[in-house]
Amino acid sequence: MLTVALPKGRIAEETLEIFETIFNTRFVFEDRKLILDASPFRFLLVRNQDVPVYVQHQAADLGVVGLDVLEEKELGLVHLLDLKIGKCRVCVGMRQGEQLDYSMPEITIATKMENIAKKHFSNKAVAAKIIKLYGSIELAPLVGMCDAVVDVVETGATMKQNGLEVVETIMHSSAHLIANQNSFIEKKSEILELYYRINSAIGTNA
Repeated sequence: MLTVALPKGRIAEETLEIFETIFNTRFVFEDRKLILDASPFRFLLVRNQDVPVYVQHQAADLGVVGLDVLEEKELGLVHLLDLKIGKCRVCVGMRQGEQLDYSMPEITIATKMENIAKKHFSNKAVAAKIIKLYGSIELAPLVGMCDAVVDVVETGATMKQNGLEVVETIMHSSAHLIANQNSFIEKKSEILELYYRINSAIGTNA
């Protein structure tokens, strides 16, 4: 049996739709349940940020999670396949009409994605003070807490509604299929069979 960690929400639903297409079987979580046993799979419904952690500790053999989360976590996992769902960008956002002044001795960035932000501004040789937030990122520049934010953007509507705009795109992201390194060795044939079937299915739908 392969255990697959899925992030709660739309990506889990779209992933299960791919599995349904491949196996011609319904995969549906019962109301409020976090485990779905549907041989030869066991699906776990977890918080998006926790998917790589479950896979790293082999509580799940496989996981589906955004590339942005993988970049932020920097864990030693096997990246198998871009599922081409859950597309978004990691962007720098500022108050509308403002631009980032890279000549400043230090800029202050509010974000929940500390590692991505640090790496981005380090690559630009800019000193950045990072303020870690867990939500309502768009509020920070409006109350003078920071110069800019680094956040995940799908359409940009949330930023716009809060008086911000995207001034720079750091990376593009989509949901990826990942595997635990030991699981990939121990269950290689099952994982590769699933990999090829998913790859064929999403290739057809692309």
